[in-house]
Amino acid sequence: MNRPMRASLLAAGLHTAIAITAIPHARATDLIVTNAKIATMVKDGQFVQAVAVDGGRITATGSNAAILKRKTAHTQVINAGGRTVIPGLNDSHLHIIRQGLNYNAELRWDGVTSLKRALQMLKEQAARTPDGQWVKVVGGWNEYQFEEKRLPTLAEINEAVPDKPVFILYLYGLGYLNKKAIEVLGYDGATQYKEGHVELGSDGKPTGLLVAKPNALILYSTLAKTGTLPRDQQLNSTLQYYRELNRLGLTSAIDAGGGGQAYPDDYAVSLELAKDGKLSVRTSYYLFAQKPGKELEDYQRWLTLTKPDKNDHLFYANGYNTEGGGENLVWSAADFENFLEPRPDMPAHMEGELAAVLRLLVKNRWPFRIHATYGESIERDLAVIEQVDKEIGLKGLRWFFDHAETITDAQLQRVKKLGGGIAVQDRMYFQGEAYWKRYGEQTRQMPPIRTMLKLGIPVGLGTDGTRVSSYGPWPSIYWAVTGRTAGGLQLWQESDRLSRFEALRLMTRGSAWMSGEEKVKGTIAPGQYADLVILPQDYFTMPEADIRNLESALTIVNGKVVYAADAFGQYAVPAPAVLPDWSPVKAYGGYQNR
Repeated sequence: MNRPMRASLLAAGLHTAIAITAIPHARATDLIVTNAKIATMVKDGQFVQAVAVDGGRITATGSNAAILKRKTAHTQVINAGGRTVIPGLNDSHLHIIRQGLNYNAELRWDGVTSLKRALQMLKEQAARTPDGQWVKVVGGWNEYQFEEKRLPTLAEINEAVPDKPVFILYLYGLGYLNKKAIEVLGYDGATQYKEGHVELGSDGKPTGLLVAKPNALILYSTLAKTGTLPRDQQLNSTLQYYRELNRLGLTSAIDAGGGGQAYPDDYAVSLELAKDGKLSVRTSYYLFAQKPGKELEDYQRWLTLTKPDKNDHLFYANGYNTEGGGENLVWSAADFENFLEPRPDMPAHMEGELAAVLRLLVKNRWPFRIHATYGESIERDLAVIEQVDKEIGLKGLRWFFDHAETITDAQLQRVKKLGGGIAVQDRMYFQGEAYWKRYGEQTRQMPPIRTMLKLGIPVGLGTDGTRVSSYGPWPSIYWAVTGRTAGGLQLWQESDRLSRFEALRLMTRGSAWMSGEEKVKGTIAPGQYADLVILPQDYFTMPEADIRNLESALTIVNGKVVYAADAFGQYAVPAPAVLPDWSPVKAYGGYQNR
């Protein structure tokens, strides 16, 4: 190594081998990012100064001098100014398609630090919302993020908005309606739901509180009555939401489906944007059965509608061989994590329904994912999966559990034997206090990520945004690094906390396993997709508490800049005007991390 090269690397704080890593240079280089602290994520502590990109793929990494030799007259060169560069974040469990359709219609309290400010935003938004439209706050917050450490009262909500209907969703447990909303919906003392109830006051009339018991059907059924955006505004809303994710450093997401998200109709907007070259987050998806008792019919029909490994311009069906099923394979197997209520027991007929769907999926080599919060549910799920494996054979078919907060060591061993993985999310960041109050102090890590990693089980990190947890990826990474909730409660033992490298790897390369793309995503190395994020601060050395407020300074997807903040204003991609004009997004944006 010559002295100038060594001095240059040391000055940049880089600790890696100097030899350039590259694909043979056969064509012009489209893009070079130089003068950076690039975390390759190939191994812990490996950083390089520069990266070259061509045709949407990384072609070389190495020193500034070595990479700049690949520059031509047509190469775009971005000087990172010594900033840290990471692979684009990849959320392994995000309801991205559904949220895209609704984003412009929702006021987000994600990241708001005081209840006073949240209520003020509610009041302000009501003033600009036209008659006939709802003011909606649909998840992504809890009381512990507020300085006041409490929930809003119905009186406060009614005072803030007396004349427009308001719906506020709190986790999977509660919904708030103001008086105007009760009037618009026509709810009265006789309004009933099979699961959940409309709280009544001493006068026998609805108070405005909706209580989910044990699942969120009453909340989602009520939300469905608040209206949707017209098609042109859904297109705009999806563009705005994808741009918001780019702002936070997200370049890929795996959509887990969701209630009220029907295939193929509700996927058409994202597909249209993808075919027009406007999709800025690589989106793979699994299909979520919508009708209890009719799940097998859904999957039988979907088998005739989909094509193996179809990739429509960054929008594709799971990305691993074929379409995928889940996270809701059958409704009877769903154990919603409403920690405000006791753990629900799945019905006796669950096994038969789940086995029928799994046989169909496995025979047709469809990967699958399955929602399971509690070890008690996982025990029953595993018995069915093992039965189908014995009958047909998984034979390397990719599958995984979502959530798995209280999965046991013995169950993890069985997951390992069956070749499964686990997609974990920061739901305990939002619900740790509720779990603590119901079940008492826990010494076991929830979910037991450290044990999963020791066993060599594939693990991907995500958020489960947007109706319970926030879609913000950095609070999830902060939670993985610290083991703390949004309110600061320390849930994990010191030995369970992940290093910053480990946490970031789970939301890059780890999540790529869930869509079968671990060979092309998650590291900054030749042959990988050119999905990169320049950070305004050094994630690896900044104070822990600040990690949750990180965002991107510049985001690159498929070798193209899709988002640029002020420091890189010359590369900024103009955003379309927000529709409708009264949208909360136009006034506040999304995640409040500034």
